[in-house]
Amino acid sequence: MLLTLCPNGDRATDAHPALSSDPETLAADSAAAVAAGTAEVHLHPKDAGGRDSLRAEDLSRWLRAFWSICPQVPLGVTTGAWATGGAQERLSQVRRWRELPDLASLNWHEEGAEDLAALLIEREVGIEAGLWGVEAAQAWVRSPHAAACHRVLIELPDLPAEQVRELAEEILTVIDGSGHGLPVLLHGEERSAWPGVLLARELGLDTRIGLEDTLTLPDGTDAASNTELVLQCRALLGL
Repeated sequence: MLLTLCPNGDRATDAHPALSSDPETLAADSAAAVAAGTAEVHLHPKDAGGRDSLRAEDLSRWLRAFWSICPQVPLGVTTGAWATGGAQERLSQVRRWRELPDLASLNWHEEGAEDLAALLIEREVGIEAGLWGVEAAQAWVRSPHAAACHRVLIELPDLPAEQVRELAEEILTVIDGSGHGLPVLLHGEERSAWPGVLLARELGLDTRIGLEDTLTLPDGTDAASNTELVLQCRALLGL
């Protein structure tokens, strides 16, 4: 079972003491979490003001910091539409990437997803297909780029725990019907974060944890760090 670390997300850097707009600081924190038992890192590079950025100079700065502190750890990055001014600008920025991550998550419900998928495939960056709902899953299944993706992400929004299973299983049914047989990583955010981990364990799917998805431990108390979240997650998963 793969466990991925998501150390920051699009959260403001003042949302938690362990978050930072300085890549070396976050890389050091992530290295400790990786040592505690994660196999990959999903990262949101930031500009100098702490905002998500897909600009080549920001991406390179963050990748280099993580490569220096977390060598050999596969790195994925966001391509979230909120980090740019629109679909065409996003394509332009990704074309300008000089140094490349191992993976890039691509939300299939966002405008321009198909064009960005084609560009990422051309640039040999692995795609994590982010599916936030049934309609996104159906669009991904119809995509000519679906089979070329590295994995599928079932991404559960902030939901009450009792709604997590229903949505996850609806999306999974669509994915299974594609016949592509790609690995699936299931995760939630906020209220659905820990129920998502437990459901992933039950269904035998990969999952992730980190300050992007939740600031709290399963008992609702504040998490001190990404490392504490990873340790709690591994305990729940029986790893």
